[in-house]
Amino acid sequence: MSALADRLIDVAPRIPVRDLETLRRQFPGLGPEQIADKLVTGATTGTAGVGAGVGAAAALPVPPAMTAELAAETIAVAAVEYKLIAELHEVYGLRAPGSTKQRVAAYLGAWAQQRGISVTKPASFDAALGGQLKRQLRQRLVRRTARNLPTLTPFMIGAVVGAVFNRRSTHALAEKVRADLRTRQIPWDRLPPAGD
Repeated sequence: MSALADRLIDVAPRIPVRDLETLRRQFPGLGPEQIADKLVTGATTGTAGVGAGVGAAAALPVPPAMTAELAAETIAVAAVEYKLIAELHEVYGLRAPGSTKQRVAAYLGAWAQQRGISVTKPASFDAALGGQLKRQLRQRLVRRTARNLPTLTPFMIGAVVGAVFNRRSTHALAEKVRADLRTRQIPWDRLPPAGD
């Protein structure tokens, strides 16, 4: 799992995360909850598609390829969920402070812990950047991989199971993170202008 954690850490900075301004342009006239609903719908559809795709590819599993298929699904789902978490932070006015690298570490930590980061509590932010991040990512990836095992069930059953499991898991993650972010949400009219 250490290799998967390293891969996710390597991939995360290249995942395009839309800022609040972009999200508001793409979803004109919608408020934070409505945009968050759209983001969750897109992410759950995406992770269900990943599960279905890997399950379909594993219709007649070849043992040597199964490990690679499972790793690919785990990273793909983690990437979709990482993007969702980062964009939910934007929608709720709680963008992680710091450089791109610091924000990536904070959002990966939020994914691993299944909760929002607290931008007003430096201890929470510093914890996301500490040495525990890789350990937390490994633990989360182990759980995610174990949940993805049924995807490899033959005869297209894995496609259905993978789609359902991934959709449910992503939706549950989104609900936990949204509930956490709602308690600290900053209204859009109180946010500093873009670029500050």
